[in-house]
Amino acid sequence: MVKLDILFDKLRFEEKALFNTAKNREIDVTLTDSKNLLLSTDDVDTVAKKFGDVLLQRSVSHFRGQFVTYCLETCGYTVINNSSIGEICGNKLQTSLVLKKNAIPTPKSYFSFNSDSALEFVNSANLEHEPVVFKPVIGSWGRGVFPIRNKETGKIIVEMRQESTSPFSNIFYFQELINRPPRDIRCIVVGDKVVAAVYRYSSEDEWRTNVAKGGKAEVFKITAELEELALRSARAVGDGILGIDMMEDDSRGLVVHEINNTVEFRGASMATGINIADLIIDYAINHARK
Repeated sequence: MVKLDILFDKLRFEEKALFNTAKNREIDVTLTDSKNLLLSTDDVDTVAKKFGDVLLQRSVSHFRGQFVTYCLETCGYTVINNSSIGEICGNKLQTSLVLKKNAIPTPKSYFSFNSDSALEFVNSANLEHEPVVFKPVIGSWGRGVFPIRNKETGKIIVEMRQESTSPFSNIFYFQELINRPPRDIRCIVVGDKVVAAVYRYSSEDEWRTNVAKGGKAEVFKITAELEELALRSARAVGDGILGIDMMEDDSRGLVVHEINNTVEFRGASMATGINIADLIIDYAINHARK
């Protein structure tokens, strides 16, 4: 029998659903809190394995998840998603570059590496007619994301970053603000299949569509265009369990703006009635048997 470990650092709907689904299927499953792990170089050579045949990496913290995955992969464990996927998807700058390199339609993004060059961009851009969005390169749930529609706002954001002690405070990521309806599209990809897709609508007085910010999900009928674009995006980062986020640009059609490594699927499950947790468990078990 395949043994499954679910790694987490915050127990959300998704981790509970995965655990309960596995239990109901009489799969040998364990919830493992990544925060409490103690690993060493001796674990690389150990014969007695501490964990299961396959591990689902569900840590909310990007860096904790990445370092734990590096350790476990080196110790010979199969981790989903692997560290290569986590590295790309956890960094918006890398995601944008990978999407562009693979000819996947994506918003134009700008990168600068200190406050002077960021201010130069703000002063030279035509923000009143071509606004942008500032995003931290690492982060989720729409935190620290701001629309910039004029130079004054842009300068304030740069000044705020100057006061930060974060090692990422001098990494500036600006993305064109897509002219779209008040929604985006979340696609759940499991391996080589798009298993669900939903519109995510922003809540009242909120332009971000994140469900964590009060957005609501509504079922989206999967089209051939969306399926092809979602699968191409997934292949660009690697085979795994991914959330592909798209927007409907008025002139270009669908564009991919983010790919999520530890995708949340509560909204998609509730809107579509699809048991996404069950499909993820299937994928993990089949992956372990290969």
